[in-house]
Amino acid sequence: MTIELKIPDEAEQTLRQAWGDTLDRAALEALAIEGYRTGRLSSAEVGDLLGLADRWTVARWLGERHVPLNYTADDLEADRRTLDRVLGKPA
Repeated sequence: MTIELKIPDEAEQTLRQAWGDTLDRAALEALAIEGYRTGRLSSAEVGDLLGLADRWTVARWLGERHVPLNYTADDLEADRRTLDRVLGKPA
Protein backbone atom coordinates (compact mmCIF):
# COMPACT_ATOMS: atom_id res chain seq x y z
CA MET A 1 0.00 0.00 0.00
CA THR A 2 1.21 3.46 -0.81
CA ILE A 3 0.13 6.54 1.11
CA GLU A 4 0.74 10.00 -0.24
CA LEU A 5 1.16 13.00 2.03
CA LYS A 6 0.78 16.53 0.78
CA ILE A 7 3.31 18.66 2.60
CA PRO A 8 4.18 22.28 1.81
CA ASP A 9 7.58 22.59 0.13
CA GLU A 10 9.12 24.49 3.06
CA ALA A 11 7.94 21.86 5.52
CA GLU A 12 9.30 19.11 3.29
CA GLN A 13 12.71 20.79 3.24
CA THR A 14 12.70 21.07 7.02
CA LEU A 15 11.70 17.43 7.42
CA ARG A 16 14.29 16.25 4.88
CA GLN A 17 16.99 18.18 6.73
CA ALA A 18 16.00 16.33 9.90
CA TRP A 19 15.55 12.84 8.41
CA GLY A 20 17.25 12.95 5.03
CA ASP A 21 16.33 10.26 2.53
CA THR A 22 14.63 8.17 5.23
CA LEU A 23 11.68 10.53 5.57
CA ASP A 24 9.21 7.84 4.49
CA ARG A 25 10.56 5.44 7.15
CA ALA A 26 10.47 8.21 9.77
CA ALA A 27 6.81 8.88 8.94
CA LEU A 28 5.99 5.16 9.20
CA GLU A 29 7.78 4.90 12.55
CA ALA A 30 6.01 8.00 13.88
CA LEU A 31 2.67 6.49 12.89
CA ALA A 32 3.59 3.21 14.58
CA ILE A 33 4.67 5.00 17.77
CA GLU A 34 1.49 7.07 17.93
CA GLY A 35 -0.63 4.00 17.22
CA TYR A 36 1.05 2.11 20.05
CA ARG A 37 0.91 5.03 22.51
CA THR A 38 -2.82 5.46 21.92
CA GLY A 39 -3.53 1.74 22.14
CA ARG A 40 -4.65 1.51 18.52
CA LEU A 41 -1.75 -0.82 17.68
CA SER A 42 -0.43 -3.71 19.73
CA SER A 43 3.28 -4.35 20.03
CA ALA A 44 2.84 -7.28 17.62
CA GLU A 45 1.19 -4.97 15.09
CA VAL A 46 4.04 -2.47 15.48
CA GLY A 47 6.51 -5.27 14.83
CA ASP A 48 4.65 -6.42 11.73
CA LEU A 49 4.31 -2.86 10.43
CA LEU A 50 8.02 -2.14 10.84
CA GLY A 51 9.35 -5.59 9.98
CA LEU A 52 10.85 -6.19 13.41
CA ALA A 53 11.83 -9.78 14.14
CA ASP A 54 10.20 -10.52 17.50
CA ARG A 55 8.57 -9.07 20.61
CA TRP A 56 11.93 -8.42 22.26
CA THR A 57 13.11 -6.41 19.27
CA VAL A 58 9.86 -4.41 19.37
CA ALA A 59 10.25 -3.76 23.10
CA ARG A 60 13.86 -2.63 22.59
CA TRP A 61 12.86 -0.46 19.60
CA LEU A 62 10.11 1.23 21.62
CA GLY A 63 12.41 1.69 24.60
CA GLU A 64 15.11 3.32 22.46
CA ARG A 65 12.47 5.86 21.45
CA HIS A 66 11.35 6.38 25.06
CA VAL A 67 7.91 4.89 24.41
CA PRO A 68 6.61 3.27 27.61
CA LEU A 69 5.20 -0.23 27.30
CA ASN A 70 1.42 -0.47 27.48
CA TYR A 71 1.53 -2.54 30.66
CA THR A 72 -0.53 -1.41 33.62
CA ALA A 73 -0.60 -2.36 37.28
CA ASP A 74 -3.76 -4.33 36.48
CA ASP A 75 -1.83 -6.25 33.81
CA LEU A 76 0.87 -7.04 36.36
CA GLU A 77 -1.69 -8.27 38.87
CA ALA A 78 -3.38 -10.44 36.24
CA ASP A 79 -0.01 -11.92 35.27
CA ARG A 80 0.79 -12.57 38.92
CA ARG A 81 -2.51 -14.43 39.40
CA THR A 82 -1.87 -16.47 36.26
CA LEU A 83 1.61 -17.42 37.46
CA ASP A 84 0.25 -18.37 40.86
CA ARG A 85 -2.37 -20.57 39.21
CA VAL A 86 0.08 -22.18 36.79
CA LEU A 87 2.75 -22.73 39.43
CA GLY A 88 0.21 -23.99 41.95
CA LYS A 89 0.65 -21.22 44.49
CA PRO A 90 -2.31 -20.08 46.61
CA ALA A 91 -4.05 -16.87 45.50
